[in-house]
Amino acid sequence: MIPYARPSVGDAEIAEVEACLRSGWLSTGPRAQRFERELAASLGVKHALGASSGTAALHLAVLAAGIGPGDEVITTPMTWVSTANVLLHAGARPVFVDIEPGTLNIDCRRIPEAVTPRTKALLPVHFAGQPCDEDALATLAKEHGLLLIEDAAHALGASFRGKPIGTFGDATMFSFHPAKNLTTGEGGALVTDSDAIAARAQRLRFHGIDQNAESRFGGRGAGAYDVVEAGFKYNFTDLQAAIGLHQLARLGEMNARRAQLADQYLAQLADVPHVTPLERASYPHVNAWHLMVVQLELEALTATRDQVISELKEKGVAPGLHFVPLHLQTLYRPMVDDPSKLAVATDAFQRILSLPLYPDMTDADVATVVDALAGVVRRHTRGSASAASRRAGGGAA
Repeated sequence: MIPYARPSVGDAEIAEVEACLRSGWLSTGPRAQRFERELAASLGVKHALGASSGTAALHLAVLAAGIGPGDEVITTPMTWVSTANVLLHAGARPVFVDIEPGTLNIDCRRIPEAVTPRTKALLPVHFAGQPCDEDALATLAKEHGLLLIEDAAHALGASFRGKPIGTFGDATMFSFHPAKNLTTGEGGALVTDSDAIAARAQRLRFHGIDQNAESRFGGRGAGAYDVVEAGFKYNFTDLQAAIGLHQLARLGEMNARRAQLADQYLAQLADVPHVTPLERASYPHVNAWHLMVVQLELEALTATRDQVISELKEKGVAPGLHFVPLHLQTLYRPMVDDPSKLAVATDAFQRILSLPLYPDMTDADVATVVDALAGVVRRHTRGSASAASRRAGGGAA
């Protein structure tokens, strides 16, 4: 089975994990601090704070930016549920804006109509690794006096007009889940140039403890601590960093391989009818190619997206589904006043699937995936002999 994602872990990561285990320092320590420094330096930002997950990092970003009860935050429905869940945990309300049909990124042209006096921030998601329009987002944030917090779970290594994703807005989250471009097993990071956001996120990350407690409780070395607010246990560990340090060193190489594989997909998919890859945004950018998402022209097919996925699995290919839009989820449906305003996301959900894409794929794997998809699609194309045979009760081709 060719999975939709698989982490690329080498001997250096394995050796570093072993060294970490033998060191006896498994929780937050020198490796975690080194990873944070190297991540910040690679992006050109002042602060990088590792966290136990991307979700934790985004929760810290939201809280440290001052988002709370009564606030509204504009975001996209085409994302993993944590993007909106962290807003609920902060007491805020997510407001969903529809997506672009080609890129599946948030449609910046629709954002102004969603702004109200309660709107506190914009929370875009760089879908599949392709950057959103940072110019438009910055303009909207400035015009309406909004914070810009970015979910870049898919976009480590991506750039917009030559600047890395992570250097725009007030704070950005990255995810290091095993399926992501860089993995630490589980984990994530908040990056920011704001000293205030970094300081509060640092405090909230570890139980709300003020790092200056020693000066209040007996001087250096006293081992005292002062809890100044109700924080969390979201710290990033040395064991995670042991994997991440070498992943970070290999990120450029791994992303370059993703781009090569994506180019092969695009070339070969051009010959497959009724399958459309995501559009390339018109502004200058570098895609991190976290996902290879395609849309099916269902009007031309006798099968649903789910049937296509099922038949691909029978052929040894396991696609992903990114995502079930949030406005269709039971938790969020009551929060959507007019579902018709999210029609693009609703329609895209019926059509999308994510083809396998990870650095250790071979060229032959890409050809296998495309051949399998082409076979399924052609079998279900309306008017084809196999489709006609099934309608007449002739069985599978």
